[in-house]
Amino acid sequence: MTEATDPFEKIRRALGRDKTLSAVPAPPAIDASIARLVGGDVDLKERFIKYATEASFGVEEVAADDAAAKLAGFLRQTQCRRIGISAGGLLDRLQIDQSLRREGFDVATWDNLSWEAAYELDCGVTDVWAAVAETGSLVIRPDSRHGRLLSLAPMIHIAFVQPNQIVADLIDLMDKIDGEQRAPNITLITGPSKTADIEGSLVTGVHGPGVVRIMVIDD
Repeated sequence: MTEATDPFEKIRRALGRDKTLSAVPAPPAIDASIARLVGGDVDLKERFIKYATEASFGVEEVAADDAAAKLAGFLRQTQCRRIGISAGGLLDRLQIDQSLRREGFDVATWDNLSWEAAYELDCGVTDVWAAVAETGSLVIRPDSRHGRLLSLAPMIHIAFVQPNQIVADLIDLMDKIDGEQRAPNITLITGPSKTADIEGSLVTGVHGPGVVRIMVIDD
């Protein structure tokens, strides 16, 4: 490719460069007060609950000992019978699986579900990998025991969040991701599924859960 046909040559000349950089230059330092909206003195749980509520999540704080009963009550209220839950982690410690079965719900953990069966569920119940205070967002990290479809396919998704999982903002979330040995595959959930593709009218629950409820475990 000649200089005349090189699409980047004009850019190089405009930047005063005679050749391509051999290394990516370091980004300029930006003062934290400009780049970050959530300061170190902010109550992250309180901020997360505020912005998650504004994002149309249903949010409630629950005591660990009362979590299973609160969940069962919500499932009855929304007439959910077929429940898929993520295996291991927080839900195991809260004994959600056993508690729901004792209450008469049809429960399957992700390691015993096919992806086709996820579309037949009334509700998916999961824990999270992280939550973001600045945006009120949930961060799901799928693996063999925690399928991404549990938070995407059923019309209702219930997520359990522990306060120590809440990070201040996306900068801290990227730092958390960077600290992993392998870059994780994550899903950011910013609210119930919405679309305005049809005649510009906002519709909820077309491409995913129309109801997302967060249960913050009260520490």
